[in-house]
Amino acid sequence: MSVRVGFVGVGAMGLAMASHALKAGFAVAAYDLDAECLAKASAAGITAAKDLADLATMADVFIAVVATDDQSRAVTRELALHVKKSSVIAIAATNNPGTMRELGEYCDSYGVNFIDAPVVYGLEGAREGTLLSLCGGREDAVEMARPVLMSYSRDVLHVGDLGSGQLAKACNNLLHWIHCVGNYEALLLAKRYGVDAQRMREILLKSPGYNNTLERWDGTRFTWHEKDMDVVLDLAQAGGLVLPLSGQTDQLIKLLSPADVRDLLYGPEAHYLGRRVVPFNSEARTA
Repeated sequence: MSVRVGFVGVGAMGLAMASHALKAGFAVAAYDLDAECLAKASAAGITAAKDLADLATMADVFIAVVATDDQSRAVTRELALHVKKSSVIAIAATNNPGTMRELGEYCDSYGVNFIDAPVVYGLEGAREGTLLSLCGGREDAVEMARPVLMSYSRDVLHVGDLGSGQLAKACNNLLHWIHCVGNYEALLLAKRYGVDAQRMREILLKSPGYNNTLERWDGTRFTWHEKDMDVVLDLAQAGGLVLPLSGQTDQLIKLLSPADVRDLLYGPEAHYLGRRVVPFNSEARTA
């Protein structure tokens, strides 16, 4: 019997991922609290479930594309009550690794497979089907879900035990936000001394200072930085680690927005730490 897939959460990310699974030939069903999102999924050819209990009867592999740890808890606990024991529940959301271990123990008590499978490369990757799935959990459970995960991913990487996929996502997110701050300060320096920031960006993309964040910076929405950094700092605290750069990044990234990046790259002036920054005039540069 072919694998059936159930998506919980079909907003922009979830619908794109579910659509790729459908195109890959899987029978796909979905549930979302938002009736409008569910209607869009139905219009795309995805079977709409009336609730999670209903969805549990329609699939073998379940992908939760939700926003918070509490939502992951609610979805997983409800599904575990109704799915068959050979099913796999995968959390594609960004959560704390500890939440994954907690939910893994819960699913074990019902004989249900559970993995964490957060994704990177964002909405663009979801639309193009080029996400990267970072997985934690038993290898056999990851392998059961792999064909489904590959339908919307460029690769599926098994990192280790439950929670390790989320740990890898946290490490990736930390570097992403560090790069955002570093990119901004580097290009602000260029702009101040009269070199067009977008031109300097193009040069740096060909230099050792290249980073993927800089290449994709026009699409960085600064949506989840506080949540991402909360996970990093919680892990540092629990692990007894002193990560001063992470702490500074947590504070500095709150000051940046997509509008700030646009102004820096394409506008006549920029702003940082409450200060207006304009290029030196030619006399000032030669003084």
